[in-house]
Amino acid sequence: MDHAYEANENNEQTETVPTHASDECLEQVVPSQEPHQDIIFRSPLPYNPIVVPPTGLTLHSYVMHNIENYLDRVALVDTSDGRQYTYGQVQHLVKSVASGLWNRYGIRKGDVVLVVLPNIAEFFIFVLGVFSIGAIYSGSNPAAHESEIREQASNSGAKLVITDLKTYTKVEALGVPVVVVGPGVVPEGSHSHLSLFEADGSQAPEVEISEHDVCALPYSSGTTGVCKGVMITHRNVIANLSQTLGELERAYAQGLIPDGEEHVVLGLMPFFHIYGICGICCASMRLKGKVVVMARYNLQDFLAILLKHGVTFAPIVPPILLQLVKTDLNFDPSKLKLKSVLTAAAPLGIELQRAFEAKFPGVEVHQAYGLTEYSCVTISHCDPSNGRGPSKPGSVGFLLPGLELKFRDPSTGLSLPANTPGEICVRGESTMKGYFKNPAATAETIDSEGWLHTGDVGYIDDDGDIFIVERMKELIKYKGFQVPPAELEAILISHPAIADAGVIPIPDEEAGEIPAACVVLKPDCFISPAEIQAFVASKVSTYKQVRHVEFLASIPKSSAGKILRRVLKEQVLKNSKASNGKSL
Repeated sequence: MDHAYEANENNEQTETVPTHASDECLEQVVPSQEPHQDIIFRSPLPYNPIVVPPTGLTLHSYVMHNIENYLDRVALVDTSDGRQYTYGQVQHLVKSVASGLWNRYGIRKGDVVLVVLPNIAEFFIFVLGVFSIGAIYSGSNPAAHESEIREQASNSGAKLVITDLKTYTKVEALGVPVVVVGPGVVPEGSHSHLSLFEADGSQAPEVEISEHDVCALPYSSGTTGVCKGVMITHRNVIANLSQTLGELERAYAQGLIPDGEEHVVLGLMPFFHIYGICGICCASMRLKGKVVVMARYNLQDFLAILLKHGVTFAPIVPPILLQLVKTDLNFDPSKLKLKSVLTAAAPLGIELQRAFEAKFPGVEVHQAYGLTEYSCVTISHCDPSNGRGPSKPGSVGFLLPGLELKFRDPSTGLSLPANTPGEICVRGESTMKGYFKNPAATAETIDSEGWLHTGDVGYIDDDGDIFIVERMKELIKYKGFQVPPAELEAILISHPAIADAGVIPIPDEEAGEIPAACVVLKPDCFISPAEIQAFVASKVSTYKQVRHVEFLASIPKSSAGKILRRVLKEQVLKNSKASNGKSL
């Protein structure tokens, strides 16, 4: 391949590599004469006024921009009972919530409000109210253990909790006011959400808020495995949304989004997660689309909701996509208005993607790669009309404007060229302000040059498509070789008898660790461990072969769809000890 070079303003050499989809190029900063100079990748897509984050804006004003032109359009619909809110009602209720927080509960700029709710239509209204007075939203999983919620409330210094009746007992002893959402009488000592919804919005305060103020404090294990508060600013999220929504906004830059053309987005991913609140709620409201809120996943309900509400875009996780492929559906996909699905949280195998596209023709499958520490989506796809075209199957997308990327050799610390796996490091305006009250962890994650070290291993190819290999801490070390569990899982679930699978390391005296496959068989199917091992062996190198097979009823996963490998490993080791009296 011919390479073209030019010098940039820092006297670095810029290598431009033609892409497969257009004449645009992947921009790669390569080393000049100075030793150990970073190899940095940047997007070839234009950094135009639509993509450049506007300065001085707060997140709620950015999201609700131009709302007066859409007051009668439905913004949120709750599939549990069909209740819905128009943009006009959202605007009114956000002011009421702001007034109630400030005047009744004494919440001030910089105070943390902990929201412990499942996905409900009112969730984002509370969050916007928090944003609008300069307070900080922190979401927590209502299914979490009481001690985990207590730790988050204590660490964040939460001044108020918003929850529902089902979760109330987990938060009642936190020593702060608790607002309970739902109809009927609330527990003694708590307050009804009507104290916020029926507050006088005309009394909402005008608070001076900087774009660099923290607006959200999600909790993430990051690259260390210890849960920490992630300080996300208004500017962080606005920059992220500007980059990911740039192509969609360009289509409407000269006018309004007509009725009937708005985006109808499935709100199934947990709203307490950064992607749910920013990637779904904030993004949809910025585009004046509709969020169809679904609290719990059930296959039949999922399909019925897609059809009834005309969902055009469905962010899901790979386990859902796997079930859609593996299950015999009494359903005609051609009736759907669905244009695309986006998977994140866990790697998606190429075979699974192709099987879905064959079963749901015309529905595009996109992967995305995101970090809480990078304010949500980090690498993704964008509208094919930009001329770049779609990424290859198996890729999580390509670089969006405004983001810099490099791949670091964990053993040497040096950056690596294209097609060479290394730790993914990113730099851009969406990088978190830091970990809350944890400067040591911040310094471990963000270096002195502003690079956010993700702890994930991946590479970029010559066309600019990016592939995730595995998290560094999840790689199995077999006789010194690195084995990515996700690669083996993708192979396993491609077998017609296997419904689901997870791969974990188990200790081995000779090899250090060996790959163990935990397999869930489809009903009325049987396959022996030897057959499974032979199936995988036919598709991988010797060092990647499965050395142990365990049959389970289910694979433990988080609410975001990630395999809980620690839990899975403990379960396998426990089963082994129970069956033969000794550990593996």
